[in-house]
Amino acid sequence: MFRTAEGKSEHNADLTAEIVRLKVDVIVADNTSAALGLKKATSTIPIVMMTSTDPVGSGLIASLARPGGNITGLTSVTGEIGGKHLELLKEIVPSLNRVAILRIEGRATDLFIKEAEVAARALKIQLISFVFGGPDDFEGAFRAMTKERVNGLLVRLGARGASGYDKRVAELAAKNRLPSISNLRWADAGGLISYGPDFNISDRRAATYVDKILKGTKPADSPVEAPMNFQMTINLKTAKQIGVTIPQKVMVKADKVIK
Repeated sequence: MFRTAEGKSEHNADLTAEIVRLKVDVIVADNTSAALGLKKATSTIPIVMMTSTDPVGSGLIASLARPGGNITGLTSVTGEIGGKHLELLKEIVPSLNRVAILRIEGRATDLFIKEAEVAARALKIQLISFVFGGPDDFEGAFRAMTKERVNGLLVRLGARGASGYDKRVAELAAKNRLPSISNLRWADAGGLISYGPDFNISDRRAATYVDKILKGTKPADSPVEAPMNFQMTINLKTAKQIGVTIPQKVMVKADKVIK
């Protein structure tokens, strides 16, 4: 059975209570928030998390090697690739010196920014943060970016690009001629470049956890996996639109090119 809050966090508590009442054999949690809610609701039903960022720091598990309790699964560690995103953008735009981060709040974003700041100091780039306050704020955020004279954009609106706002933000980035980078399907939405974990593989790995648990393995003894496969997509149509030439050294790294 499948349950979703459809992006409405106020529904999480009711859905969690319903799932626990059903006394299912295993619960698969799609994100950290869902996993945390389930952890509070049950200490007996096995839970397989799919894309949790920093599950130890958020209190979901004791350690990656020995999770303890009733939760195991996969960590996306997407918060820890902020430095890689900035480095890729700098390779594409050598003159990059003022970069905006359009972000939601949360521990994953905090980790992302921490890593990005380390890279920014090495690359002599100033980072300027803009907190997402809702879809009505996008136009104002980009006007503020113009005033700040930013020449690059890191987007953090959800690990899976499932916020529903990616296309709108990508359109505004292109309109303002800002080279941009984010996770997973960002380039498909019209952004310049995507780089992040291959969640298709992660989803399949989550299924193996479910299988093992149904065969008797305890979540407490099942090490949590970090992603081993990352994908990069480059959107050449967007590159042309904003007047950016992708260097060959970056092109050869791409798993997918949108022409």
